Amino acid sequence: MTAQIAAVVIFAVMFGLIVLDKFERHIVTLSCGAAMLILVFGIFMKSKEAILETLNLGSLFTLDFWYHAGQASEGSSGINWATIIFIAGMMIMVEGMARVGFFRWLCMAIAKLVRYKPVPILIAFMLVSGILSMFIDSITVILFLAAVTVELSEIVHFNPVPVIMAEIFCANLGGSATMCGDPPNIIIGTSLGYTFMDFLTNTGVAAGISMLFVIAYFYLCFHKELSHSKPSGIGEKMNQRVGTVVTGHVEANANSAAVTITDTKGFYLSAAIFLIAVVMLITHAQTGLTVAFIGTFIALLTLLAAGSHIPEILKKIDYKTLLFFIGLFIVVGGLEQTGILNIIAAFIGRISHGNMMLMVAIIVWISGFASAFVDNIPFAATMIPVIKSLAAAQGASLPMLAWALAIGTDIGGSATPIGASANVVGLAVANKHGHPVTWGKYCKFMVPASIIVLMISTAYIWIRYI
Repeated sequence: MTAQIAAVVIFAVMFGLIVLDKFERHIVTLSCGAAMLILVFGIFMKSKEAILETLNLGSLFTLDFWYHAGQASEGSSGINWATIIFIAGMMIMVEGMARVGFFRWLCMAIAKLVRYKPVPILIAFMLVSGILSMFIDSITVILFLAAVTVELSEIVHFNPVPVIMAEIFCANLGGSATMCGDPPNIIIGTSLGYTFMDFLTNTGVAAGISMLFVIAYFYLCFHKELSHSKPSGIGEKMNQRVGTVVTGHVEANANSAAVTITDTKGFYLSAAIFLIAVVMLITHAQTGLTVAFIGTFIALLTLLAAGSHIPEILKKIDYKTLLFFIGLFIVVGGLEQTGILNIIAAFIGRISHGNMMLMVAIIVWISGFASAFVDNIPFAATMIPVIKSLAAAQGASLPMLAWALAIGTDIGGSATPIGASANVVGLAVANKHGHPVTWGKYCKFMVPASIIVLMISTAYIWIRYI
């Protein structure tokens, strides 16, 4: 009991300090992680095994960490090194693409398509985020789109924060539509034997319906702020449809992709590496290659293509975000080791009884609420045996409970800055480029959006399965 209380207190302190935003996030999580290891595991539990399981270093030296045959879970207890390595690999790839001008080139293409207007950019990027996240891990999508958004905002002169927040939400929503779209779905699918199409025809329908409401919601939230932006330079010339050549070499060639590409050979190599990453992520369930292997492989390809620019790329990696994840995983590992997550899971089983509608609502909303504060990967892994036992004991449909769990964990994670990996990465990109987002501003817009989608999804499951 003492260990459980201490674990909850440490988590609450960490959460409070992050919300207050007085200290750098990685320092907060690493300090609280150290407190969890020393106080909870060392002093109260006196468990060397709990420390080793939470640090999870042994997993790095197993074959399953890099390759698995047949069905296997991507989840792990304690520090999820696969996630850390994957994010680091994608960061290297993104920096390599940025170096050769890939993102600025893409900015120009998108800006031209929507006539350099911020509001259409908001809608277009939401759709792109949702669609890409159906097939590519949401972390990768946000790393890519957040960088593009910042690049574009510097050209067209608008605040990128509203667009990045909308992209984050749509990435998590789109990720809920397929098995490979979000880590909890990978865990649920591989553990219960569901396929890509099983998710697409079930959670995918709920995500598609919700996307229409989400686009309307974020449009109402941000269209005034974005409409008041005053594009200048390239954007202004395009908006005014000036047919004459603009003075200055860059603006005179604004429609030429070549202007934005700093290294032609590197550009094509980066584009090829990105496509390889997409294919590997889409097919990794079939090939058996884990996300850790893919992240490492893509990073090595990027560094090989960079040549003499390797130090430049490595210097730009956001190491603070990686440290933040490590500390966060340790604290969450404390909640796992002390049984807090199991208590939450057991609570759902006790109060649902035989009421199917109540059971679905509890799973969706408890999962959504918990995932807003606790990383949704270990929570999804903890809940899988719970829904199995509920299905066996109460006669409920296991697929129905699985879809409720997937939607709850995926969407609930959008509500707070630490609820899902995509949130942390997207906000880190914004902060890195001088656009910090406070907890208050983030939750003001993302919590209502999460509630809207959870309500729609609950009703959808009720109507379709009960």
